[in-house]
Amino acid sequence: MADIVDPVTRSRIMASIRGKNTKPELKVRRGLHRLGVRFRLHRRDLPGCPDIVFPKYRTVLFVHGCFWHRHEACRFAYTPSTNRQEWIKKFDANVERDRRQVALLRQAGWRVFVIWECALKGSDLSDLLVTVAEELKLGKCLYQEWPKFQDEISAPA
Repeated sequence: MADIVDPVTRSRIMASIRGKNTKPELKVRRGLHRLGVRFRLHRRDLPGCPDIVFPKYRTVLFVHGCFWHRHEACRFAYTPSTNRQEWIKKFDANVERDRRQVALLRQAGWRVFVIWECALKGSDLSDLLVTVAEELKLGKCLYQEWPKFQDEISAPA
């Protein structure tokens, strides 16, 4: 299937995709702030420039888009039908980069949390953020992802 827009328009659309301060990230930040959890943003001295950093708890949080970071078994992690090989190459590079960054953060003694975009689409956002805040303060898990039950949230509609 051919692209429905010309190359110049497609280039402009792709260039406008932001890596920081995305809507899902802002949702998480607002909710955590409302709960009284304080944090730093985009610390460039840490591998992967994490979206949210909790220095007090030595924990970082990434808010991953299911499409770009390939959330496994998620309906939002589809591959476009045009230029499939290029997309697959791009997605594989993203996933590998994410793995490397998590490994580097873990080696440096940081805990790593990941919230997938699909977890923010439901009405239970406040429950999720309360869980994240509790997990943050408990300090037991070294790596945690939400949603935990991917079949519940990520099942095709």
